[in-house]
Amino acid sequence: MNRQNPMNLNAAMANLIAAGQQPQMPPMQVPIPGHTLPPFLRQPQRPVPIATPMPVMTPAPAVVAPNYQKIAEIPDAHAKSVSCLKFSPNGRYLGSSGADRVVKIYNTHDFALEKMLTGHKLGINDFCWSNDSKVIFSVSDDKNVKMYDVDNVQCLKTMKGHTNYVFCIAVNPAGTIAASGAFDETVRVWDTRLGVCIRVLPAHQDPVTGVIFNRDGTLIASCSYDGFIRIWETEHYTCCKSLVEEDNPPVSHIKFSPNGKFILSSSLDDTLRLWDFGKGRNIKDYTGHLNSKYCIAAHFSITGGKWIVSGSENGKIVVWNIQTREVVQEIEAHDTDVMNTDCHPLTNMIASAGIEPELCIRIWKSDT
Repeated sequence: MNRQNPMNLNAAMANLIAAGQQPQMPPMQVPIPGHTLPPFLRQPQRPVPIATPMPVMTPAPAVVAPNYQKIAEIPDAHAKSVSCLKFSPNGRYLGSSGADRVVKIYNTHDFALEKMLTGHKLGINDFCWSNDSKVIFSVSDDKNVKMYDVDNVQCLKTMKGHTNYVFCIAVNPAGTIAASGAFDETVRVWDTRLGVCIRVLPAHQDPVTGVIFNRDGTLIASCSYDGFIRIWETEHYTCCKSLVEEDNPPVSHIKFSPNGKFILSSSLDDTLRLWDFGKGRNIKDYTGHLNSKYCIAAHFSITGGKWIVSGSENGKIVVWNIQTREVVQEIEAHDTDVMNTDCHPLTNMIASAGIEPELCIRIWKSDT
């Protein structure tokens, strides 16, 4: 093929234009198979755009509300008002205590009575299970703390030292340390192996209404009618944080969240509060129930949805969505104030009890 020098071609075209003649463009060079165009005739290659597929938007799964329905009832559970309900950590038992000085233990298969723990001289206010579900600690108006072997139905220790009614009790995950709160405004810390008091914490300026350990046992939280929640580290038993709402309502119950990062408190102003105790601030309020008279426990339920559960002084159990604070179910549970509830650790089950003259315990279960 005869190829013209591009520089010579450009000069010839310029001479023709200067002479007033119309230059004739050379014929387009068509590439012959096996050859390529000369560099000055090559067209730049433009990338072929590739269509980007539109992202498929997957809608967030709808939050399904719980649908708790009554599945069982234990009539005449106690001779006097039920004071506390707690499922065992292994989920096999439901324990209840009462003003009749007894702790009763029911299986969670058919809620038949299995065992009775006795020994207190006055009404029992609270009890708790050890993490292995083998030991129960109870506290009473008789000012004593008792420790029971559940399997053998035997009182192992009676721990004395409080000077007024003992109202609340908790034990650390290892089962080696217990903490009790009383109307003497102190929290006492007990060595459970020796049955002796190892610390007296001057915790509050009014009766202590709640104590709880966090999930690794490094912290104790206490609350009181004085409106304060105090956090104590268990290495030296010093107060490392105090939480209080601006209006200072009496705090009647507290619970650490399952992840250990938050505290849920009940107050006698019809409000539950979720605290980020590391930052020392209240981050959520839950309203919709009635609670101005009694110390009513509130709980986290995470076996199905993520709920908060509390009794109410209008006969209802109220269930909230933890995140949205929305009331997702109100259960018409009892004819009297619902002072006691607890959530099963493994299934979507709630136990509840009212106050005298209603002495029954009712069991509720949800599909979601």
